[in-house]
Amino acid sequence: MGAGEEVSSSSSGNQNGSRSDITNVILNVYDLTPINNYSYWVGFGIFHSGIEVHGKEYGFGAHDFPISGVFEVEPKSCPGFIYRCSILLGCINMPFSEFRALIESVASEYHGDTYHLISKNCNHFTEDIVHRLTGKHIPGWVNRLARIGSLCSCLLPESLQVTTVKQLPEYHEMEDGTETLSTASPGGSTEIDDTDPEKQLLSPKDGNSDISFIKEAQMCECKVP
Repeated sequence: MGAGEEVSSSSSGNQNGSRSDITNVILNVYDLTPINNYSYWVGFGIFHSGIEVHGKEYGFGAHDFPISGVFEVEPKSCPGFIYRCSILLGCINMPFSEFRALIESVASEYHGDTYHLISKNCNHFTEDIVHRLTGKHIPGWVNRLARIGSLCSCLLPESLQVTTVKQLPEYHEMEDGTETLSTASPGGSTEIDDTDPEKQLLSPKDGNSDISFIKEAQMCECKVP
C-alpha cells in the first residue's frame, strides 16, 4: 500500500560513522486511533510518522513557544502512539555529523508553536526531510487526512485546526551533544491535557525521558564593517 518497501526490522547505519556513512532512510508510521485498523485498508487514517536515519528516529510536535519542536526518540518507540509499520524509502551516503547539522538547521523551520494539525504537522516534517535526503516522497495515505482537511479547513472546529501544549521544552546538554527534554510551565502549572495524542507526546508523564528535543542551529549574524 503506497510507495516504498515495508520492513520488519531496520539497520539504519552506524551513528558514529566509524564504519560507514551509508544509512537507510526509513519512515516509521504510528496509529493515533484504533479506528485505523479498519480505515487503513481503504487508504485512510490518522497517523503520526517519524523518519529514522543513523539509528535514531526524528519527529515534529507541538508546544507553545518559538523554539524547536523537532525531537529524537528510539526507532519505533515514539511515546503516546501505536507503532504500525516501517517503510524503506531509500539509502544515502551521509556522515552522521552532516545529517545532524541538517536536522539542527531544519529545526529552525519547525518551531513548536507553528505546529498545525492540517497545514504543518508531523507528516509534513517527515515529507520534507525525506525529500531533502532522497528526492522522494512519503506515501500519500500517511498524510491524506491533512490534505483533505486543507480543502475544507473552514468547516473544521478550532480544536481540530490547532493543537498546542502550554509547556516549554528545556534543553540539557549531554556528553554526546544531544539535548534532552524537561518541561517548564508558565506560572508553575503542571496541568496537562490528556485528550490529544500529540499533547501526550510532548508532555511526558512520570519523568519520561525517552524524548530528546533537537536544539536548532544558531544563525551567525556577521556585521559588515
